[in-house]
Amino acid sequence: MRFLAITLIVHRPDPVTGTQKSTHERFREVIDNAVLAEELGFDGFGVGERHERPFISSSPTVVLSHVAALTRRIRLFTAVTTLSLLDPVRAYEDYATLDHLSEGRLDLIIGKGNGTAQRELFHVTPEDQWDRNAESYEVFQQLWRQDKVTAKTRFRPELTDAEVWPRPYQRPVRVWHGSATSQESVDLAARYGDPLFSANVTNPIEPYAELIRYYRERWEHYGHDPADIAVGAGTAGLLVAPSTQQALAAYRPVFEANLAFFRRAGLPVVFETLEDFVERSSALIGSPQQVIEKVHRYHEQFGHTVLHLHADAGGLTDTQHRDSLELFQSAVAPVLRKDIPDPPFPWAPVLPAAEEPAHV
Repeated sequence: MRFLAITLIVHRPDPVTGTQKSTHERFREVIDNAVLAEELGFDGFGVGERHERPFISSSPTVVLSHVAALTRRIRLFTAVTTLSLLDPVRAYEDYATLDHLSEGRLDLIIGKGNGTAQRELFHVTPEDQWDRNAESYEVFQQLWRQDKVTAKTRFRPELTDAEVWPRPYQRPVRVWHGSATSQESVDLAARYGDPLFSANVTNPIEPYAELIRYYRERWEHYGHDPADIAVGAGTAGLLVAPSTQQALAAYRPVFEANLAFFRRAGLPVVFETLEDFVERSSALIGSPQQVIEKVHRYHEQFGHTVLHLHADAGGLTDTQHRDSLELFQSAVAPVLRKDIPDPPFPWAPVLPAAEEPAHV
């Protein structure tokens, strides 16, 4: 199994203390967390893309380029690239450049994106967002594979023998499809034979497991080998401590502060108590053994081989957060790496064998 640390770069007051970092401090924290993730042995670091409050992740290529300059091994993920809002030509140019600068350490997770404000910012409607996402991906993947592209498009000017530079480093970049609630993204992933990444953060396991089952069905429908399926899954929170009691005591202020925020904001509350949150959500809160057992329970439903964890403290103190990540890597990750297989492809740049760099 492989492990990612992911941030959406939320910029709002700390849920427990109420203090808020400046924009500059928040970006500095993201970079520091990326460097820490590599130091602790994580396999990937992901940055989201949102174009609305309270997120400041509108330019993941810039953030990931800076991370690439400060790291050497860790793979770089987008979580997710909102292709429904972007011109696929411009997106290709940005990500092909980042892929060169990182020496082929880039993986993309794409999706249509959530949020009314960002959709309105780009004049995208709910009725055409899925079609935009599919069209942009089709153009994007052609640009990555072909030196000249001709494409009849609805949502941007058509392309006729278009050449777009730079030409790619990876051939092609690996693209995962982010899945939260809809079958459209699942079907698109299956159609192209691409891996799937389940959000798995808001609800209990059942709706996510149902979408993953649908993905497997559509994968075979499109004629792909079931042995080539790769699924990733998210988590709703992390706190690993020497004992379950210590973990619950440390995480309770975070849960209660978030619960109060949801109620003030009029947002739906799925888990009313911390105990229910720990039992039925995807959060990994408890002793190392408890966390290992929970990941195994989810693996029985998902068959996932990649797991993402929160890169941000999210209400924990910096010491609590670092201690939790360190304990996860020392006591949890080695067991899961042994028990659960890796994805069915190399965790390395997608290059012809003769060109594969020896240091990656």
